Amino acid sequence: MTDWSRLTNRLAQRQQQQLMRQRNTLETAQSAKIICNGEKLLNFCSNDYLGLANHPKVVAALQQAAEKYGVGSGASHLVNGHSTLHHQLEEALAEFTGRQRALLFSTGYMANVGVISALVEKGDLVLQDKLNHASLIDGGLLSGARFTRYLHNDVASLTKKLQQHQAGQQLIVTDGVFSMDGDIAPLTEIAALAKQHNAWLMVDDAHGIGCLGPNGEGAVAEAGLSTDDVPILVGTFGKALGTAGAFVAGDEVLIESLIQFARPYIYTTAMPPAIAAATLASLKLVQTESWRREKLQQNISQFRSGASQLGLQLMESTTAIQPIVVGDAEAALKLSQQLKSQGVMVTAIRPPTVPAGTARLRITLSASHSEQQVNQLLESLEQACKQFKATSSQLN
Repeated sequence: MTDWSRLTNRLAQRQQQQLMRQRNTLETAQSAKIICNGEKLLNFCSNDYLGLANHPKVVAALQQAAEKYGVGSGASHLVNGHSTLHHQLEEALAEFTGRQRALLFSTGYMANVGVISALVEKGDLVLQDKLNHASLIDGGLLSGARFTRYLHNDVASLTKKLQQHQAGQQLIVTDGVFSMDGDIAPLTEIAALAKQHNAWLMVDDAHGIGCLGPNGEGAVAEAGLSTDDVPILVGTFGKALGTAGAFVAGDEVLIESLIQFARPYIYTTAMPPAIAAATLASLKLVQTESWRREKLQQNISQFRSGASQLGLQLMESTTAIQPIVVGDAEAALKLSQQLKSQGVMVTAIRPPTVPAGTARLRITLSASHSEQQVNQLLESLEQACKQFKATSSQLN
């Protein structure tokens, strides 16, 4: 019999620390109202920022493409899995981001690991923001290059790191919008610094694409930066665009190099063509229905104003991600459970996803939320906090 004692002990330790992760089972499509684990809930923990995951035009595009192209792509892009729909989406993304070419990846995680590992090698240096997404961190660690992290959004810290380390090629990597804090990287300053040191700059704009920029092009466009400023742009489809997968956009040389050297691209089955068709439909909606971004911003402003009146301590975020840092993991979990008992779903995010002592409620807003639903969230937060304080005082 296999001895699993080592794993059993690790699981027991995580359980004791109130850090055990559990899956929820969703029984409906993503929307403002969902049924999860058999309960009807208001949904404030989805990354479907523009409400496109269940849009009729997106669903119809997927259905029609599945009828024509089937479900599976059958092979990797470099064998015979690269369909007309994949190609059309890449061309549309290149035009959307103002770059020469774009390349599809099956997931954002694969895109980040693939890009970093393809671009740097032993003797090079990867510099990353301390709060970058796990996929970026893993990409740096797996690349074989020297790897270092600078203080969060701290250009002075990054400058010091650049000056300290000599390397064959320096690659600066940052999220555009940080997934757990919701704040935006100082992209203008980082881009200027990268040019000064002749370093490459890679921005993962997973949470900015669709939501920021004049037409939803993301945080890079919001900052007014060009492909020369940010030569490596990564985006995903599973957030504001409401589908699945990811892309990298940049110059001809970059994209062709990724086709040749990015192992997660080369050795993975292409995304289903129907997903590419759905994403094309979603991308069109992002560009033509600007009211979705406007409604999202209204909801963000409404929430922040209401939370401030309640005395809740919010982080410096102007995006759809609005965390309330609780600190203690058990406390965050209890607050999440109390909200759920009131019919509101907000996930408690705990270490190791976030640093120790910064467990939080990660509230995410969507264009699909109504003014009344945001008010209900605020009322539930007020009630949950009162209940938690009363319970805590009784225990003490």
